[in-house]
Amino acid sequence: MRDETKCLHSGYTPKNGEPRVLPIVQSTTYVYDSAAEVAAIFDDPTKGLCYSRFANPTVMAVEEKIADLEGGAGAMCTSSGQAATLLSILNICKTGDSIISTPTIYGGTINLFSFTLKKLGIECIFVSPEQSDDEIKKAFRPNTKLVFGETIANPALRVLDIERFANIAHEMGVPLIVDNTFATPVLCKPFEFGADIVIHSTSKYMDGHALQVGGVIVDSGKFDWTNGNFPELTEPDESYHGISYTKTYGNMAYIVKARMQLMRDFGVYPAAHSAFLLNLGLETLPVRMKQYCENAMKVAEYLEKSEAVESVIYPGLPHNPDYELTRKYLKGASGVISFNIKGGRKAAAKFMDSLRLASNEVHVADIRTCVLHPASETHRQLTDEQLAAAGIDGGMIRFSVGLENIEDILQDLDRALKTAL
Repeated sequence: MRDETKCLHSGYTPKNGEPRVLPIVQSTTYVYDSAAEVAAIFDDPTKGLCYSRFANPTVMAVEEKIADLEGGAGAMCTSSGQAATLLSILNICKTGDSIISTPTIYGGTINLFSFTLKKLGIECIFVSPEQSDDEIKKAFRPNTKLVFGETIANPALRVLDIERFANIAHEMGVPLIVDNTFATPVLCKPFEFGADIVIHSTSKYMDGHALQVGGVIVDSGKFDWTNGNFPELTEPDESYHGISYTKTYGNMAYIVKARMQLMRDFGVYPAAHSAFLLNLGLETLPVRMKQYCENAMKVAEYLEKSEAVESVIYPGLPHNPDYELTRKYLKGASGVISFNIKGGRKAAAKFMDSLRLASNEVHVADIRTCVLHPASETHRQLTDEQLAAAGIDGGMIRFSVGLENIEDILQDLDRALKTAL
């Protein structure tokens, strides 16, 4: 287990006379003394900095910090969580391939998998965690390249049995990619349970202040890409003079390829100033996550007693179906609660409009309490069948508990629920 306090100070260690805070290197390009030096970097961008579409010193310091927090071999930041999800898949998938995913994932990810990837010729096969191992294995195709899931699903709040899905994925010769956004490495380190790649929307708890959108891909460095299923990593890359990523970069093959090939072509790299702000959020992450969990548990217990609430979904509650998985994988159930209000969509809208402290906004995992109605907002593109598969009811409210005084949060809830009755 890594020391989180130590990890939070990795990535940038000031030397004598240097600034205490992470410097912002606000530059698109970098100067060299000879054409030969620049040419060498274009042959292999890991040899130095050439352009901030690939890498930037400020961003790289944050990448190193996040890799340390997750216990990974390397990381690459992106301009959004969606970009991290997309690149994590395109790095090992091409037209004609397929992927396996659980259905209880973020609505934007469902759209990405069901429509955009389909247009690119990549099929997504959804499997329910309720299926047996054998049933899940039957969903695999010869062209299946990965398994995907969320540590804590957004907003269904189902907890992924990481070890189980990692074992299934590895038996089938593919990696497990886990979106660890809601848990953060403070509450769960998926690599310790067999996951191979971890992604985050850093816009959420890592940032914590709703300041900038961002994402990150973290590579465990442990998956065997030479098992015959991933020629893109083992065979020569003609766009980089025939480099074989596994032969040249060893356990860093996946993350180096993502930077050298996909970041080069898509250019979804964050700005230095965005990384600077993200770093400030990371420095308080352990303290904030502890308080989120404490506040959320009190809110969940309060909601269970309310006559206006039909059901409460929070993995930290003892009667929750994923409670044992929460105890196994998590050091806390995070700060997001989903609950179904009596009266369906109409009552949900009335409740939300009556809140004063909580903000009605399309965000989650902020220091401020915020609320959202998934069926009519983030997941509104989904069919009724897809909503049901994602565990979303018309009366479901996603309530992201902030760091305000818990009595103020409960008072705001009490007033709005009485109005909705």
